[in-house]
Amino acid sequence: MNIVLIGISHKTAPLEMRERVAFSDDRMTDALSTLVDQENIDEGLILSTCNRVELLASSPDGSERGIDLLTEFLCGFHGLPRQSLKGHLYGLAGDRAVHHVFRVASSLDSMVVGESQILGQFKDAYQHALRAGTVGRVLSQVAHKAISVAKRVRTETAVSQKPVSISSVAVELACKVFGDLSDNSVMLVGAGDMGELTAKNLMEAGAGKLIVTNRTAGRAEQIAKQYGGGAINFEAFYDVLPSADIVICSTGAPEYVIKTAEAKKSLKTRRRGPLLFIDISVPRNIDPTIANLDDVFLFDVDDFQAIVDMNLRERESEARSAEAIVEAEVHQFIRHLRSLDIGPDIVEVKQLLSTMAMSEFNRNRKRIGVLTPEQEAAIQNVLIPALVNKLSHPVIVHLKTAARNGDTSAVLAELRKMLRID
Repeated sequence: MNIVLIGISHKTAPLEMRERVAFSDDRMTDALSTLVDQENIDEGLILSTCNRVELLASSPDGSERGIDLLTEFLCGFHGLPRQSLKGHLYGLAGDRAVHHVFRVASSLDSMVVGESQILGQFKDAYQHALRAGTVGRVLSQVAHKAISVAKRVRTETAVSQKPVSISSVAVELACKVFGDLSDNSVMLVGAGDMGELTAKNLMEAGAGKLIVTNRTAGRAEQIAKQYGGGAINFEAFYDVLPSADIVICSTGAPEYVIKTAEAKKSLKTRRRGPLLFIDISVPRNIDPTIANLDDVFLFDVDDFQAIVDMNLRERESEARSAEAIVEAEVHQFIRHLRSLDIGPDIVEVKQLLSTMAMSEFNRNRKRIGVLTPEQEAAIQNVLIPALVNKLSHPVIVHLKTAARNGDTSAVLAELRKMLRID
């Protein structure tokens, strides 16, 4: 089992370096084919995302040479001097390579622990390698197991359950306040990127209606059209406010855009229950005293960041349980792979026993007497193979046990001594 991996990630290199070694989709097939066309690379898989580029391979040349071959390929394909990757590139082999792949697929090595995107990216990388015909018995098993382990981590731990972005926290808070969002309206005040993302996430979470207002009317109409909502004039904000249930404010204004006195006056006609204000602007664009109004909830950037930080700590705590799952799965999988690697050893055992049996048959041939050609063929083709299978069974069981523990050489050496074969 000669599994090798090299990589560069957000932990080891800046973005500009990661960009230099990234593989675009339109070059991925050529890259995979070129990788396995090397004489000593049997199988290959490439994972290329904004945060990491990793090459996984099966090589008969062992860990050091395999890692060296992958490094030569990466530098050659991108036209980079090897020295430029010094200090950025990591290389792993055997158990450590498998352990790393399982952690990556389970998002335990991600910039944000527990994020869901990496598993899909890993699946895409595997499917691309399948289509290119560059994965076989070894890497297919590694990939399938990595995906299985990632799913187990997500099922058995809460590592991915706490939202860790401002937009996702906003959705969680809205769901806590309103429950089902299908009857609620979202109003986006301003067209900042974070505000737009928050509105998008709320609509995807089931919010019934989107209203957009912005000082530049064209931008408001563009966002409203994109998400199936409606646009209103910026000056008409307070007139429409009573119809909103969630108000997201994200403008570049240096002062309060939503003021308490005007909001209080506007909301006198409101008969819809609680109103959630989300202020993602810096500096703040919603007067903090608006939270004193009846049935009004206000969250600003600092509130969201505190929730994000708390959720991150909870994810890190859950990650410890996830790491234990990965460790156990790696140990079990390595034992499985080693048991698959004893095919040649089993053949050798049977050949040793068959040689001994045939030697004894030939040595005692005269004592058996006259045999018909059919009888002689039956002894050589039926009886002796049956005896070899019977005698080899306990040896093979012993070999499989030795393989799971990482060493079959001692068992084979003892067998050779027992049979007096050099």
